Amino acid sequence: MGQSTNVTWHAGSIGRKDREQLLGQKGVIVWLTGLSASGKSTVACLLEEALLERGRHAYRLDGDNIRMGLNRNLGFSAEDRAENIRRIGEVAKLFADAGAIAITAFISPYQKDRDSVRASVASPEDFVEVFVKVSLETAEQRDPKGLYKKARAGLIKGFTGIDDPYEAPPSAEIVIESDSTAPEAAAKQILDYLEERGYLTA
Repeated sequence: MGQSTNVTWHAGSIGRKDREQLLGQKGVIVWLTGLSASGKSTVACLLEEALLERGRHAYRLDGDNIRMGLNRNLGFSAEDRAENIRRIGEVAKLFADAGAIAITAFISPYQKDRDSVRASVASPEDFVEVFVKVSLETAEQRDPKGLYKKARAGLIKGFTGIDDPYEAPPSAEIVIESDSTAPEAAAKQILDYLEERGYLTA
């Protein structure tokens, strides 16, 4: 990917604090990571619904949805996966700067890519990593898209958890035990975290 030159960041007269005050909340990135079929998208949807029910401004960025548009030119090589996560991180940062709660649901299998997004945000509290932890056995049993079956048959190469690694977060802010936690309870676990730490008030 080429790099832009001769560009300068232009700050506006309205700052992030102004937008947060208007919305009555704090901008933040809630980054869900985990194996395919761990339940990330389901939990993200429920969390978004719960936040909107409370009158909070939230937006969900989902892996498949983003690859159908913004990142449709990217494949699944290590390089393309890194670029996929970099772009999502940049979009999520814009949402957080707008005072919104950006909920992302991506496998994001490599620790260095997640660390790069975390390092790029304005302050540490802008990034809340949520590890949706699931055993490979459970993920394969769920397999709603039939992807594990295809990967086992050799029809999909470089599939995370089968012939490509998933690097679990060593110190995520939230760990959800997806094998034993219902999606509704998982969403509440995240919601409670955000409320307790003041993200839902300006």
